[in-house]
Amino acid sequence: MIAVLTGGVVVGGEVFLTGCKTGANTEVGFTPGNIALLDEVGETILPATSSPGAKAAKVGEFMKVFVNDCYTEPDQQAFIAGLSEIEESCKKMHNKSFMDCTPQERHDFLLTLEKESKEYNFKRDQPDDTQDEQAEDEKKAPVKKPVHYYSMMKQLTLLGYFTSEIAATKAMRHNPVPGKYDGAFPYKKGDKAFADS
Repeated sequence: MIAVLTGGVVVGGEVFLTGCKTGANTEVGFTPGNIALLDEVGETILPATSSPGAKAAKVGEFMKVFVNDCYTEPDQQAFIAGLSEIEESCKKMHNKSFMDCTPQERHDFLLTLEKESKEYNFKRDQPDDTQDEQAEDEKKAPVKKPVHYYSMMKQLTLLGYFTSEIAATKAMRHNPVPGKYDGAFPYKKGDKAFADS
């Protein structure tokens, strides 16, 4: 679901099969300010409406755990560098930090990051003939650069939110004991999706 919504594979998704053993030997040092920034980025992506938003689901804390436990070292470095890049880019666009921006300014800024990340990831995914030749010479696969940091943040916001208790119980229709499959279950436009546990 996350891959479809963000237009790419989930960074660190392969670790679900290996139990989050990435081989990264360092723990990224997140500060309380980093967590607060990630909560606000998440809240801009999934704001509170009639149901709680990403901040209520504590996506910043979720990102901290996921990046530390499930990302490879290059992905961790790209993610952490992205936190500084957000602040620098936002100051260029709005002459103030992301935390000082209004909700509309944050929204507009993240739209520019969305466009930038799509272009970056598209170029990253294009085949590079010189890398292929080098890989054949060295008999090993070329090392790909990590995806754009905003893609990681957006994926983790969606993953953290939709796997949280608050989203399962408040944003979706929670069914603690799943029943049988009913292919003809009545659906009305605007109904919430089910969240089985």
